[in-house]
Amino acid sequence: MSAEDQRFMGQALELARTAEAAGEVPVGAVLVRDGQVIAAAHNRPIGQHDPTAHAEIQVLREAGQRLGNYRLPGTTLYVTLEPCPMCAGALVHARVERLVYGAPDPRAGAAGTVFDIVRSPALNHRLAVEAGVCGAEAALLLQDFFRARRD
Repeated sequence: MSAEDQRFMGQALELARTAEAAGEVPVGAVLVRDGQVIAAAHNRPIGQHDPTAHAEIQVLREAGQRLGNYRLPGTTLYVTLEPCPMCAGALVHARVERLVYGAPDPRAGAAGTVFDIVRSPALNHRLAVEAGVCGAEAALLLQDFFRARRD
């Protein structure tokens, strides 16, 4: 894990805390190219009444608009939770080069935990994956959020 990976994952964790404060599942994402943040977002499905408003999808939408292209080669996505199948498919479609995530998702993770969509040989693009960057902190944030919701 590089210092750059830790720095950008730290930004994603701050966005996850923003999501939590808004009553959303605490997931944050940052998309980077050449050391520069292109887009950053957090989960918004509850507030936007939109099941596709995951942090990863929000970031891809923002980056596509900003760059004027739905393809995002040469980018790295930092996200606090392993992407779900929907988000993993979008990352492949957008041609994101690298995925760095914090906590694994044992129920729906699609970057190696349950599925491996982002590295599937059946698809026309595969991402490099770095798992567990700031994973304990990301997992604790999610655990605390869901514990508070149950109480």
